[in-house]
Amino acid sequence: MNGSTPAVVVIDMQDAFFSSGPLAPRAGDLAARCSELHHWAGRRGVPVFQVRTEHLPDRSTWTLNMLEDDMGFLIAGDSDAQPLPGLASDGAIEVVKTRDSAFHGTDFEARLSARGIDLLIVAGVSTHTCVAATAADAYAHDLHVVLVEDAIASHRPELHEPTLGMLCDEFRFRRLCTSDLLTGPDSLISRTG
Repeated sequence: MNGSTPAVVVIDMQDAFFSSGPLAPRAGDLAARCSELHHWAGRRGVPVFQVRTEHLPDRSTWTLNMLEDDMGFLIAGDSDAQPLPGLASDGAIEVVKTRDSAFHGTDFEARLSARGIDLLIVAGVSTHTCVAATAADAYAHDLHVVLVEDAIASHRPELHEPTLGMLCDEFRFRRLCTSDLLTGPDSLISRTG
């Protein structure tokens, strides 16, 4: 069976992304859905990776846009870099990144490989940036991906649906809703189910 050893990957569910703008009203709902996925995984012994972006104040980890704007974002230790309140995190494996993809400059791939994981169940923000980059890099690492579409959102809502569509068309990713995953058979997440 392809994609038979899953992990849940929750991306960038941090205060900064929900403090204002289009994601602000979705904070509670997205935290609840990601927490449901976390608990679903825990009941099955499936590992949960909580990925977050964090930068150093000395500019050494800043992105090109941050350097050009001379403005740091998600600085280690700042309150806005913290996980969203209400987000389940007990037993989660942390991955700290400085770029959109959880694979870039981290040991994420090695951690997945060490556990024999070949299927990522992805949730978090933002659809068109960090979720898309991580999912595309997962494909490049020969990993299967399930996108939990109602547990993923974008700070540019108009890009959410086209991005999910592109990822599924281009990489043959599967899309499920949280309720499908929570109430359906485990075969829903397999490539052959």
